[in-house]
Amino acid sequence: MRAALLTDPYRIELVDRELPPLAPGQARIRIRQCGVCASELDLWAGKELDKLPAAIGHEIAGIVEELGEDVAALRVGDNVAAWVDGGGFAEQAIVEGRLCVPVAPGTAYPAVAEPLACVVNAVELAAPALADDVVIIGAGYMGNLIQLVTALKGPRSIIVADVRADALSRATDLGATRVVDTTAESLPDVVHDVTDGRGADVTYEVTGIGAGLELAGQVTRMSGKLCIVGYHQGAARTIALGAWNWMAFEIVNAHFRDIDTVMSGMRAGMRLVDAGLLDASPLVTGSYPLSQIAEAFQIAVAKPDGFVKAVVVPGT
Repeated sequence: MRAALLTDPYRIELVDRELPPLAPGQARIRIRQCGVCASELDLWAGKELDKLPAAIGHEIAGIVEELGEDVAALRVGDNVAAWVDGGGFAEQAIVEGRLCVPVAPGTAYPAVAEPLACVVNAVELAAPALADDVVIIGAGYMGNLIQLVTALKGPRSIIVADVRADALSRATDLGATRVVDTTAESLPDVVHDVTDGRGADVTYEVTGIGAGLELAGQVTRMSGKLCIVGYHQGAARTIALGAWNWMAFEIVNAHFRDIDTVMSGMRAGMRLVDAGLLDASPLVTGSYPLSQIAEAFQIAVAKPDGFVKAVVVPGT
């Protein structure tokens, strides 16, 4: 079968790879989709050379084609999303049956399951209450999902901040109470006005940069929750710890490595999708065959106007 291998910065090769026989508890799936995750872009750009070569891709969904022994919850032909830690940009994958989640056959974008798991768990941990005032700093793909899931909690307001006009327009279309271009307006001033001077009950930082953390600290009310969703790797970040300490923020680290927690979020997220309560398919703005995976990564880095999310479709 064909599989993608990141061999050097900005270079992905398609290689032939043999899958091993199934062990008990495993399933072989034909991959329908694999999303391009922002967490993989540093690897693509050569910032983690010690990890190359790498079989990348972890946001997968597909169809069960073969089952090993002791997989009682799946049947051949089932549509599933699955948790894998790499190798998802390929025609097939072997996965643990217990790490598969059923997906309705007509789901337009089943590969949303893994990022949606992260978002569901983040929102559950931040726990916005009915009538809370919420701020989301960063209106990319994950920020959009945070907005959609948070809206289901019944907040009084959702204020979304970004620097890109197209991202703010999309946030408005998704139902934001107010959007703020931070290059043209003061986010603290807007939050002060919308929240009657209190500040945000819950602030999600979804930028992954220091400036996003700084803004989050400026708009969250005393004893409010500051939820870090952004992917903060690489260089150290600096925060105004004295101010954060004085404000008695509840700091929520919305990153999860425990597999049981990830799977719980994945199951809950797909129940929302299957019930018609959440539709993330309009956020997929580019679909690429496996032969054009490099183009998918290039556009994910460039983020042209209108771009939100790219997926690779190995079967095309």
